[in-house]
Amino acid sequence: MTATFAFILLLVALALIFDYINGFHDAANSIATVVSTRVLSPGIAVIWAAFFNFIAFVVFGTRVAKAIGDGVRMDLIAADMRLYVLLAALVGAIVWNLITWYLGLPTSSSHALLGGYAGAGIAAYGGVRGLLKTDVWFKVIEFIVLSPLIGMALGLLLMISVYWIFRNWSPKRVDGLFRKGQLVSAAAFSLGHGGNDAQKTMGIITAVLAAGGLIAYGPNGQLPAIPLWVVLSAHAAIGLGTLSGGWRIVHTMGSRITKLKPVGGFCAETGAALTLAYVTLTGVPVSTTHTITGAIVGVGATRRLSAVKWGVAGRIVWAWVLTIPMAAGISALTFFIVKLILQVT
Repeated sequence: MTATFAFILLLVALALIFDYINGFHDAANSIATVVSTRVLSPGIAVIWAAFFNFIAFVVFGTRVAKAIGDGVRMDLIAADMRLYVLLAALVGAIVWNLITWYLGLPTSSSHALLGGYAGAGIAAYGGVRGLLKTDVWFKVIEFIVLSPLIGMALGLLLMISVYWIFRNWSPKRVDGLFRKGQLVSAAAFSLGHGGNDAQKTMGIITAVLAAGGLIAYGPNGQLPAIPLWVVLSAHAAIGLGTLSGGWRIVHTMGSRITKLKPVGGFCAETGAALTLAYVTLTGVPVSTTHTITGAIVGVGATRRLSAVKWGVAGRIVWAWVLTIPMAAGISALTFFIVKLILQVT
């Protein structure tokens, strides 16, 4: 086994570790509402979410993976630097995810990965111009704002619609119906979560294989087709991560933003699931965290604006704003350390 091949295996393993961490970091997104409304116990909820995380590969393609892999023009970076760039990108994303997990902040693993990818690439290339593909990054930045707003609007509209449609029902009857409905909405959201988030790891692993010369880049540094084993391993890793839970963030998502009942949990999950289905099928890498948080805020706001704990929401927004630059900074620093230790020129 050559040193380069061993390094490629290391990077693939590291990417799957990132995917696993993504799963337990973002488990709260899938299960917080269904756990906080006591429709499912935490143990059953993570099994339910993990199953739909895994089978998402049957429903969604690989458009998001292609967008991630094409976010940085790797063909502009010297061939002997590319694997080090991907190593630094993964380290930056993993470190930032662990920091925010420890602090109980539901930040975006997707944006951490993109920030790490960009930061390491810029450190290696010595600049931005021409390196970052503007069409990919424009969509990412656009949906940093749009995904929580769309989630919020759908959560609000669904909640208002449910109030009107079931206005003559007794609270007990509504509660019983939406306890069952939450099983469907939680499954739909977990499907969208697995479909969008697992693809980011697929994009990185395929970029590793291309950078290592095992498969060829397309024209203009475009990512080649995603191998089937990469698709299956990425979905398995995120599913296993979800099984591990993310209990610090579950508390923030499920009760600290606003108190939820089954009807509110159903509307929040359904609004977020519809948003994720649309963006995943159109190839936009978005934050599932941003989307479900926006939907929860929208549901809470139907009661009264004071029902939303805006201080907690503001703290979460600041973590969102910092994710890309912080992950980029950690990755750039990691790249320089790796370059120094290995004396890469």
